[in-house]
Amino acid sequence: MTVSSLIPTIPEDFDPIAAGAEIRQVRKARGLTLKDLSGRVDRSVAYLSRIERGEVRVSAKLLAGIGAALDVDPVWFFPERQGAGPRERAHVVRSEARRPLSNLYTRSVDELGFEDELISSSLAGGHYMMLSHFPAGAEHPTSPAEGYAYEGEQHGYVIRGLVELTLDGEIIILEAGDGFSYPTELPHRFRNASKKDALVVMTMAPVRITW
Repeated sequence: MTVSSLIPTIPEDFDPIAAGAEIRQVRKARGLTLKDLSGRVDRSVAYLSRIERGEVRVSAKLLAGIGAALDVDPVWFFPERQGAGPRERAHVVRSEARRPLSNLYTRSVDELGFEDELISSSLAGGHYMMLSHFPAGAEHPTSPAEGYAYEGEQHGYVIRGLVELTLDGEIIILEAGDGFSYPTELPHRFRNASKKDALVVMTMAPVRITW
């Protein structure tokens, strides 16, 4: 992905605690320690820890630096929050407020053949949920032909369309209403098996955005 080098505009309702939590979630999802991040942004581990706890109101310039270090647009750190009460704003994601999760991946949408939106309210916890959109005819790149394999597990439910799942070399056609789950140590890849768009709800554990 390409991360903007522009200094972000911090919203008037900027919440240091919420932003710090978002920074921590992305850092952990990248598999980085505070020490790793410290070396990338030239700030002490102690100071970065205070930022993640929301004890420091981080500057826009430093947010841009942290975003670049984590390979994410810094606007990710202050998502749109909707709702009448604080619990709704913190834990409910309205359809129009879903965040483009694919922007955080280390492979492009063209390379992967699909585009993900984050359904979960955050990347915290042991897993996250996403909505995967497969344009007609889209698929993973031919290399690696066997697909991807990494530690974890994935579960999914096909909302619309036909999706071809290649799982450890076996080709499986999934239709609307079908569910699936497998350990991601098995090589896997997806392809839209129809001339219409396909939508799949998926969950991934553990939380990771780098592969």
